[in-house]
Amino acid sequence: MRHILTVSAAAVALAGASPVLAKGCIRGAVAGAVAGHYVGKGHAVLGATAGCVAAHHYYAKKAAQQKAAARARPLQPVRR
Repeated sequence: MRHILTVSAAAVALAGASPVLAKGCIRGAVAGAVAGHYVGKGHAVLGATAGCVAAHHYYAKKAAQQKAAARARPLQPVRR
């Protein structure tokens, strides 16, 4: 039980660190909870926590790639 609370607290800390990526955490948590529910009794919370962490990682990686692509793109001149 203590392990589940520790993992849940870590997921909440990750979600609170960057509010932009919270949407990914919520999506992952919902998907993980559903998957955990079908795995067995009591696994919905663990699945939600794992889904939140996985989705947060995915969206953070995607945001970093978009930021790198924006830096590599040359600036366009402004036409008036």
